[in-house]
Amino acid sequence: MAVNVTMTASRRRIAVVTGSRADYGLLRGLLTRLRGCAGIDLQVVACGMHLAPRFGETWRAIEADGFTLTGKVDLELGDDTPDAIARSTGIGTIGFSEAFQRLSPDLVVVLGDRFEILSAATAATLSNIPIAHIHGGEITAGAFDDAIRHAVTKMACIHFVAAEPYRLRVIQMGENPDFIFNVGAPGLDQADVAPALDRSSLFESLGIGEPRRFLLATLHPTTARPGADRATAAALLGALAQVKDRGIIFTGVNADPGNRIIDNAVRDFVSARPGHAYLFTSLGSDRYWSALRLTDVVIGNSSSGILEAPAVGTPSINIGDRQSGRLRAASILDCAVDQAEISAALSLVLEGRFQPDLSLEPPYGRGGASGRIADLIQSIDLTKAFPKTFHDLPPTTISQHSASAPAVP
Repeated sequence: MAVNVTMTASRRRIAVVTGSRADYGLLRGLLTRLRGCAGIDLQVVACGMHLAPRFGETWRAIEADGFTLTGKVDLELGDDTPDAIARSTGIGTIGFSEAFQRLSPDLVVVLGDRFEILSAATAATLSNIPIAHIHGGEITAGAFDDAIRHAVTKMACIHFVAAEPYRLRVIQMGENPDFIFNVGAPGLDQADVAPALDRSSLFESLGIGEPRRFLLATLHPTTARPGADRATAAALLGALAQVKDRGIIFTGVNADPGNRIIDNAVRDFVSARPGHAYLFTSLGSDRYWSALRLTDVVIGNSSSGILEAPAVGTPSINIGDRQSGRLRAASILDCAVDQAEISAALSLVLEGRFQPDLSLEPPYGRGGASGRIADLIQSIDLTKAFPKTFHDLPPTTISQHSASAPAVP
């Protein structure tokens, strides 16, 4: 694969957008490396859940890590209805447009597939600013994030993907292979740098009393099927109610439509089980990685169970179809939204009968992506990457697909 790169004497202004505790944990290693680059002026723009008191105002954790926030874009997150989220997306587009006009970045870096990232990418596109996209080419069939991710891919001119099948899919979408890089998953870099707390230290830092074995649970809305979240929460919580010999640590729901149904159900579950179940809006990156290492199982439907948990050898129980389409490690068990099936999977793991082959390489690698991305951001010739043109597949490939396509009546 040919790479068009150049080194320039001028410093590059790189704006990195983060919208939640989740993507900040994935971007933290990259931000650290970019901050240390002599040729980079790093601009960190926080938005979305970071700024909302209901979600813990996690922008403070960014500043606590020593990063200067050069921009804050308030999406005015309020209700969790689809029309409210659509409104917030529009407000975000206005806010990012104003922020980018003030910051004048040479490149905007975005990660993933959430609606606040769509706002940032839309504003950058309309402002004629090149975009680098991390984690493109993936599929999450159970969430509207799937469409957002592919839309951001088409707005971006530089792509940092997490696995080879995703690189090929981005090429299939008409992107230039010279600017699509299989770097692995940047979030995995934190596994090596986060302090490895023991169980006593972790529990003491969380203020939850006597250390004990525990489960780590996170549930987010399944936005592709509005109305399914109540049943998903009931199935998961019904199964967890049967677990008596371990504590349960929940991390908070995200801001997607339907989040209040899940949040209310989890809060009711926790309040009925003092000293046994606990809810934290955010554990923070360091404590979360310690919890990942120490827990007996990660359960729910978060991408963390698909990407991060396998990197430290922790088994995951993934519920429902929110993560359908993503590559799977051997340490993941998939369950339908069914209490009995979830309980059976829990028994399999907690009784030690689930013994995956942990010697197999996880599909997203074991780290190093942040350094690779930082090096490329410094060296890519943006004048060759942007503006971009549509990259057609070879005629033979197109003919093969056409031949297998059904006839139009």
